[in-house]
Amino acid sequence: MGRRKIGFQGQEVWGEEVEFEAEHEGFNTYLLHDGTKLKMKSVISEILRLDLRNAEGEPIYVLKSANIVTAIVPESLKQKE
Repeated sequence: MGRRKIGFQGQEVWGEEVEFEAEHEGFNTYLLHDGTKLKMKSVISEILRLDLRNAEGEPIYVLKSANIVTAIVPESLKQKE
């Protein structure tokens, strides 16, 4: 945990790493018209609270994350060997 500078919208800004725990990491599910079901979730690995505020006076947060995506594809769309 600590403070460091990062690039944000063309400027160097100080930020502080914020500890967190995942309250819920569920998948969003999308049913495509071709019958495919896509499941996606974003997993956050780091959160920084910047020394900047938005128009409402709230702190701005920057996240490091990875998207996890899986597809459940109907047999009719799979290529046969």
